[in-house]
Amino acid sequence: MDGLQDRAAEVLPEDVYAYFRRGTGRGLSVAEATAAWDQFRFRARLLRDVSTCDASTTVLGTPVRTPVLVAPSTLQRRAHPDGEAATARGVAAAGSLLAVTSNTAVPFADLVPSGAPWWVQVYVARDPVLTIETLERALAAGARAVVLTADTPVSGARGKRGAQVDDFIGPEDLYGNVTGIPSPEAAERAPDLTLDVIGWLRERAHGLPVVVKGVLRGDDARELVAAGASGLIVSNHGGRQLDGLVPTAWALPEVVDAVAGTGAEVYADGGLRRGAHILAALALGARAVFIGRPVLWALTVRGAAGVTRLIDDLTDELVEAMSLTGTPSVPELTRDLLWAAPRPPLD
Repeated sequence: MDGLQDRAAEVLPEDVYAYFRRGTGRGLSVAEATAAWDQFRFRARLLRDVSTCDASTTVLGTPVRTPVLVAPSTLQRRAHPDGEAATARGVAAAGSLLAVTSNTAVPFADLVPSGAPWWVQVYVARDPVLTIETLERALAAGARAVVLTADTPVSGARGKRGAQVDDFIGPEDLYGNVTGIPSPEAAERAPDLTLDVIGWLRERAHGLPVVVKGVLRGDDARELVAAGASGLIVSNHGGRQLDGLVPTAWALPEVVDAVAGTGAEVYADGGLRRGAHILAALALGARAVFIGRPVLWALTVRGAAGVTRLIDDLTDELVEAMSLTGTPSVPELTRDLLWAAPRPPLD
């Protein structure tokens, strides 16, 4: 992965590259994300048979060869002409799963030929008809779950560094799965959502599981699962909304502990860049992890093959770390592998 971002920067238009990499405010949350995962240290188990290490698992019942999944990201057609369709081909070849944003220019039907399992990510719009149409098209194209991004009741557009790069984004970049937008206000995110929206989404999605993205608190986690969520993604939106949100590496254990025994699955994203980071997340109780910006860099540089290579490389790093810590399978990645030292300050 080293150098991938730099190679993408050479290819992408400056405004697109700035949009992909930026955070909000002073960029504290972006800067802390990977550093927080770097702080973990491991307590290896000795004399365990690691002649075969298996990174496969399941997510909401779907078998995957790797717990390295692809996060939803918009403007993928600015990285590659085929956008999410190319990402899906890369994901399928790696034996993984992707989440696809509702704010995509790519029709969901274009994902079908890849054969990749996928979830649809939604923002509930002020006009619910737009969300319903998105769900219907996703269902028709084979989406297996609905990911509700719940951490953006309003768009955190204030305090972003640099130029307002959103100016180059047009409707052709965002609305490939709705027939028309009656007004810009209709497509804005609904700011009045409550826990009831989970049941509403399950009903509109004909019983598909709902995964809530943006969870950072244990009390929220318990309430979301009680309201019907099948999964939770510990995420601070890549540092793109409110600057200063807690790193996901710190929030993950509290969320996992809060829903222990409920059957809900917990995932994590944000700053995971090495196999050792993924090992730490799984040991803390994550079922799998989602990778965001690195996928955009890989898609830019090599298209579908780049996405496959990225997932394969991270999976290989994870398997090596599993071998060196004496853990031949994902279920054996438990919290006792981590050194429980006092948390040092982030630089």
